[in-house]
Amino acid sequence: MTTWKVALAFRGARFALPTILLAGGLASAPGLPAQETYRVDGGHVAIYNLAGEVEVVRGRGSQVEVDVSRGGADQARLQVEVGRVGDAQALRVIYPEDRVVYERMGRSNTTIRVRDDGTFFRNRSLGGLWDGDEVRISGRGRGLEAHADMIVRVPAGVSVAIFLAAGSGRADGLASDLEFRTASGSVEVAGIVGDVEVDTGSGSVAVADVEGDVTADTGSGSIGLEDIRGDRLSADTGSGSVTGRNVSVAELLVDTGSGGIRIEDLSAGDVECDTGSGSVYLGMLSDVDRLVVDTGSGSVSLEVPRDFGAELELDTGSGGISVDVPDRVVETSRRHHFRGSVGDGDGTVVIDTGSGGVTIRRS
Repeated sequence: MTTWKVALAFRGARFALPTILLAGGLASAPGLPAQETYRVDGGHVAIYNLAGEVEVVRGRGSQVEVDVSRGGADQARLQVEVGRVGDAQALRVIYPEDRVVYERMGRSNTTIRVRDDGTFFRNRSLGGLWDGDEVRISGRGRGLEAHADMIVRVPAGVSVAIFLAAGSGRADGLASDLEFRTASGSVEVAGIVGDVEVDTGSGSVAVADVEGDVTADTGSGSIGLEDIRGDRLSADTGSGSVTGRNVSVAELLVDTGSGGIRIEDLSAGDVECDTGSGSVYLGMLSDVDRLVVDTGSGSVSLEVPRDFGAELELDTGSGGISVDVPDRVVETSRRHHFRGSVGDGDGTVVIDTGSGGVTIRRS
């Protein structure tokens, strides 16, 4: 199943975290409720949690409501604090040890710097600071055995930022700007009216049905995109593919260190794709003002509509060039270089691949 199909699949299904915890035998410690609910005021709200699963859904009223379900043998030692941090009202789960055991990580581990108030990551609200004490989170070994799963209910118009060190996250049905950062874990986002920014150090990212600007970044993992409508879409992965369908934006930026790029049904005026190693396929529905593709190793295939027009500059270090549209050739150099124009010649297309063929054809 492709990443974008996974994103659509979770829509409409409740993410019943408390039920999952009870079924797994992780009942709350004596004196603690099975689920705690906190309310946070403000137009911009931040949530900080080192370990757990987080679901973000549409809420009512004017306050963000956070349902917290604790887990682990040491769950009673966790503290939950609410108060202003920088320019945001924040809910923070405080872990009182520098070694945390989160069994869902299995054999994995991650290390992060955490401040005394429970915040972490570089945060624009805090002036971009990256400080604090080092905390190690692992799936086994000695340490504080505790985590906190959350359901975050966000009213329309309230922007929310989720900061999670270890664990996966989901967001669905928001009418708000969303920022979601995790050091280790996958993130799925769907049905958002607002700007979306997702950043994970390691894990896949799936974004579907968003009306707004989108930024998706992962150090290692695939990125899936579907039904994106906005001014700007940026996708960056150090290792992994980027796939997409039905994308309509003014500006598209895609960068992969190692992995292919395939975007179908694309409408964009300014397109830039860069991959160190991997093929690139773009199925264009519209004309372009500027399109640049650079790949160190991999073929490039571009499908264009019948009225497509641009000046072309195509280069390949090793591989053939095929321009299967009416064109006016200005310059060719054997089979590795092509310069010319198609249609009205209004716009520019520059494609360069170190190793791999280049194909431009009508859809």
